Amino acid sequence: MNEGLKAERKSQKVLVIDDEADITELVSYHLKAAGFDVTAVNDPIGSLATARSYLPDLIILDIMMPDLDGIQICRILRTDPNLKSVPVIFLTARTQEIDRVAGFEAGGDDYICKPFSVKELVLRVHSILRRLTKDVSKAAKRLQVGQIVVDVDRHEVTVLGKPVELTATEFKLLSQLVANRNRVLTREHLLIDVWNYETEIETRTIDTHIRRLREKLGSEAAWIRTVRGLGYRIADRTA
Repeated sequence: MNEGLKAERKSQKVLVIDDEADITELVSYHLKAAGFDVTAVNDPIGSLATARSYLPDLIILDIMMPDLDGIQICRILRTDPNLKSVPVIFLTARTQEIDRVAGFEAGGDDYICKPFSVKELVLRVHSILRRLTKDVSKAAKRLQVGQIVVDVDRHEVTVLGKPVELTATEFKLLSQLVANRNRVLTREHLLIDVWNYETEIETRTIDTHIRRLREKLGSEAAWIRTVRGLGYRIADRTA
């Protein structure tokens, strides 16, 4: 492996939270082999303190845990000013669509079902972190539509002059829509560009995130138009 790339990955920290020690050991082993700095926690309640002290770049989170489940943990993380934008990958035995939707609504960025491919998990971790690194390295850019202002360089969004808290995936999704104003972006296009997925991944993922994004944009949500049978676009309200 190129030493420069290996060193870069070592600077990227991943927190693995799962009450099953064999899962955290397996995932940690492969992530460390891929060059990531990894911390694993088997105590759901204690994981919050660890997250706040460790300040990971990404979190892999189980859902079905005693005392405090993954959905609750994710919601708490999204209220923490230092962790609200950290990508969360749910790694869980819950496979129903309603569970996936609940995970995304809680603020998750990805969802992988057990049993899982360790190779695929590592690739998804690397893909999300690479995407975020690429976003941060871009030159300063300010996008605006109506009263929605997207500061790409600072990773900030304001609506009517007030800051709006978005997850990393919601920010990327909104940025893509605003940057492609008046252009229809299909669900498949968004899955590939925002999530780096192939088109066979279910498009319900997009619809869930769009609904959450509209809720956060409030009165400015009308800028996002649904193009039936295709996808979404940012369009003038009179269009």
